[in-house]
Amino acid sequence: MSTHAAAGAIDHHHDHTTTTGIPNKKLFMWAFLASDCMFFGALISSHLIYRLHQTPNQPDIVGLFSLELTSFSTFILLMSSLLMALAVNACQKGNVPATRKMLLGTIVFGLIFLTCQVYEFNHFVHEKGLTLGSSIFGSTFYTLTGTHGCHVAIGVLWLTLMYIRTFKPADGRPWVLKSFIHLLVFAVVTVAAIKALLGGVHAFQEHGASAEMLSTFVHHDLLAIIVTAVGLAALVFLGRPRKTVEFGEANAVDVESMGLYWHFVDIVWIIIFTAVYLLEYL
Repeated sequence: MSTHAAAGAIDHHHDHTTTTGIPNKKLFMWAFLASDCMFFGALISSHLIYRLHQTPNQPDIVGLFSLELTSFSTFILLMSSLLMALAVNACQKGNVPATRKMLLGTIVFGLIFLTCQVYEFNHFVHEKGLTLGSSIFGSTFYTLTGTHGCHVAIGVLWLTLMYIRTFKPADGRPWVLKSFIHLLVFAVVTVAAIKALLGGVHAFQEHGASAEMLSTFVHHDLLAIIVTAVGLAALVFLGRPRKTVEFGEANAVDVESMGLYWHFVDIVWIIIFTAVYLLEYL
């Protein structure tokens, strides 16, 4: 090992750099995030402005929200930022197994956040009657939080692709088909797990923590439960240790750029949580 590597310095010379010394990938990501700041700034400002001009069909917002659920999903998203930072640190040190674990943890936390948002939207539409066209609040709320949810979903997809990328063999063996199968299994497990989780929440609301709740949950979501279990076993099989892979410290900039995006999404949600949810309780 060279003295440079032993000192713990991060080698970014695998990437082309600009005259600023910043890798092109990071520079592009900063430019994109700057434009996204203006985009979210416009959406948040619109929501706050219309909040000051309430219409006759304005819903009871305090009675509409479940602060406990939103606080939980916020905590989950913030914890995912910690895992993302650990993934970046592990990749910079060339620790591929740790990078995979942290990426997987970030993916799971991101999916939990999305599940909470899907449940919240479903509850608002079917139980509270809040839709895009029901009021100005509904329009601005769904546009703002839905756009952020799309950003989280894109981030989860990116994380998943990066996780699969860590298995690319270094000896040039074909891996496109295996990576496609890996991605397909990921997608199936994600959909099945979200459906099963939502079914469990609905059963709990109807019957509480009881044997009847468990029976109802299994009866209505047995297929989703089986698919989730089988899919997770397949992911464990696909993620088993392999030979030397073409992934390591050289990919630190890729993971770091992805981390910048993920941290940005988390910061935006903190602002949305404050402006849309907490502000109504002041």
